[in-house]
Amino acid sequence: MQKTFLLKGLDCPHCAGEIEKEVSRLSGVSKANVNLINQTLTVSFEGSEDELFKMIEKTVHSHEPGVVVSEHLANKKDDCHEGCDCHSHTADAHGDHHTDKSTLPRIIAGAAVFAIGIALGLITDLNTYIKLAFMLAAYLILGTDIIIKALKNIIKGRVFDENFLMTLSTLGAFAIGEYPEAAAVMLFYQIGEYFQARAVRRSRRSIEELMELCPDFAHLITENGIQTVAPETVSVGDIILIKPGERIPLDGTVLEGVSSLDTKALTGEALPRHVEVGDEVISGCINQSGALTVKVSKSFENSTASKILELVENASAKKATAENFITAFARYYTPAVVILAALLAIIPPLALGTGWTDWLHRAMVFLVISCPCALVISIPLTFFGGIGAASRHGILVKGGNYLEALGKLNTVVFDKTGTLTKGSFKVSSIDTANECSKDLVLEYAAKAESLSNHPIARSIIEEYGKETNTKCISDCKEIAGRGVIAVIDGKSVTVGSAEMLHSCGIDFPKYNDTGTNIYVALDNVYIGHILISDEIKPDSLDAVLNIKRLGIEKTVMLTGDGELAARTVADILSIDEYHHSLLPHEKLEKLEMIDKQKSVGGTLAFVGDGINDAPVLARADVGIAMGALGSDAAIEAADVVLMTDEPSKLVDAINISKATRRIVIQNIVITLTVKAAFLTLGAFGLAGMWEAVFGDVGVALIAVLNSMRILKK
Repeated sequence: MQKTFLLKGLDCPHCAGEIEKEVSRLSGVSKANVNLINQTLTVSFEGSEDELFKMIEKTVHSHEPGVVVSEHLANKKDDCHEGCDCHSHTADAHGDHHTDKSTLPRIIAGAAVFAIGIALGLITDLNTYIKLAFMLAAYLILGTDIIIKALKNIIKGRVFDENFLMTLSTLGAFAIGEYPEAAAVMLFYQIGEYFQARAVRRSRRSIEELMELCPDFAHLITENGIQTVAPETVSVGDIILIKPGERIPLDGTVLEGVSSLDTKALTGEALPRHVEVGDEVISGCINQSGALTVKVSKSFENSTASKILELVENASAKKATAENFITAFARYYTPAVVILAALLAIIPPLALGTGWTDWLHRAMVFLVISCPCALVISIPLTFFGGIGAASRHGILVKGGNYLEALGKLNTVVFDKTGTLTKGSFKVSSIDTANECSKDLVLEYAAKAESLSNHPIARSIIEEYGKETNTKCISDCKEIAGRGVIAVIDGKSVTVGSAEMLHSCGIDFPKYNDTGTNIYVALDNVYIGHILISDEIKPDSLDAVLNIKRLGIEKTVMLTGDGELAARTVADILSIDEYHHSLLPHEKLEKLEMIDKQKSVGGTLAFVGDGINDAPVLARADVGIAMGALGSDAAIEAADVVLMTDEPSKLVDAINISKATRRIVIQNIVITLTVKAAFLTLGAFGLAGMWEAVFGDVGVALIAVLNSMRILKK
């Protein structure tokens, strides 16, 4: 059984990781995952739900007492259950309440008491006890919650965390007479935590904008008039009305009306999309002008908006290598520095016979500096920000691991049709043989292809332009990647590639026109040739050239088209290598061969339309589906979804990935370098408590601010 809980007010990546780890160890729980983006905890378990809720609530509150734990109701924006007294359950509302209404006044009050004590000490010669009183008061205002957390965690066996480090080091500072420094550690630590929480919420906000894709209502047209209902209650085939200014609640086909749709939230495109009768509309877009009557084609849970929300909400579950490294690093790093601090306080005085005070002071400084918050907070924050920045460009990334992999690409493999070309096939010419007319060749081809959904088949049917009577078709067999054999009015009709006719033993003249060459035979006698043409997308050339400038070593194109069509496109787009006339399973074989040739440490991406390429998308290191608006197959199979038909979006995705990776590396290098330097200085007595404050909170703030740069991409 699986259950999802809402953790309102959870802003700390480190705490989220600890909660996830401890909940996964609870009795009956087989798996737990905390999603910091949408503040949820998903648990796979066996047993009583009531007991599970109590255990989870206890675990969460042991780390974050202010977090509200409640049942997560799918597809509801406020997630309030009946009888719930939490009037505002939105992430921002509760997060702001928890951080701003509680923490900020405490920081201001503590800072005021601290400043008064420092000022009086500078103006007058304060008595030591009065100075202690001011600093102790500031310390307790700012640090009581940290001390309580540390004590509770110690009782539960969780000793080595930032609360323990802060408490131990500051109490040690009081013990050696460093009163202002002890209070300052708590003051700046709380300021750092405040800004870190704000930064997490800011990163989350860019992704939460997508959460508005699903409206709360739909105008259902019934026999009794128009009823406003929840989108979840609308069935496939129902008719809904979408008024100007409203967001489209469900996917469907326009029955009446003409309008323009704002698709920016889905695709990142600024230009509106014109729609009229017969056009498909997708949920999440905003109807800008005229009223539309739409026949629903997908249920709410299968709608485009719902699929996108599910994808984005689950993105944080798949962590990048850097995130996993930091989690493992912190697990061993914190106990190690505590042990080193203890050895620093005990061994030198015993070995050298010197006083204890100086070495105890050094140990306290060592402890403050060593807190790993800068890395534990900033690394996940950077990946959240990267995923959010990508979403604003109409690029949906399913996890930090895929965002990281995009930055390591050295080989990009493209599908041709619908990816580099428009995929809008049209009949360019028809040639005939054996005294057969063009109309008859087209008619037989259209009837044979009438049951196929392949783009080439649809182009032939569209050119035919007449209703096809399927009753005349007694047998039809489609051979993937080759063509169709059908029995029409008792005659055998073969329509397909040159390979198809060769395999049937039919003689025919070979055409080498640029495009897709389709041959037609009647009762195993060749009667004509149909040329299908496609068009290269306007930005395909720029996309290929720009990804090469980004350091991609090799570009490859895989296609089922013939050699001439493949070579023409590859030459125009400066693609390094191409493979033609491939059946679906052969594409997968070619991809595996190319994958073996990639550079060590590099990754391979396959870019396809997501409809016919699911196996190849799944096999690549990074499967990228493009032009996938409304395509369930693409959203399910791919790791990254480009929501428009523009290959240039891939360049944006790689740039965001590389920027994210750069910031992560910068934070790791800066943090570890500064901490190593200050730890060394502290151990030798060359850094005091004020330097320690900078080495901890100062570095953490620098890392957080650096992480937030990714949001501007």
